[in-house]
Amino acid sequence: MDTPTDDKLASLKTLSTVIYALYALSLFSGVTAIVAIVLNYIKLDDAKGTWLESHFRWQIRTFWWGLVWFVLGGLTWIILIGWVVLGVACIWFIYRIAKGWLNLNDGKPMPL
Repeated sequence: MDTPTDDKLASLKTLSTVIYALYALSLFSGVTAIVAIVLNYIKLDDAKGTWLESHFRWQIRTFWWGLVWFVLGGLTWIILIGWVVLGVACIWFIYRIAKGWLNLNDGKPMPL
């Protein structure tokens, strides 16, 4: 495998920043999360072997687990427990975006 250049790493870091922003915007318009997950999967191979791979995997897991919890909350909102599930899922989603974005800004990988 080729060693990534500084330009490639900078490009992947910028893309990861954009993806975090898309996930944050998805709290207002869910369609941006679809764009973000597609970008994650398209560029994951480019990030393999770099510290940024952990951010791409973090973002992918955030999307899928967030989707599971938001769907469960949506399905159960009528029986009130869904409101709690949706609230916790929303806080968890915001936490994942913030933690990832801050670690990216500091040049730190995410725990896998």
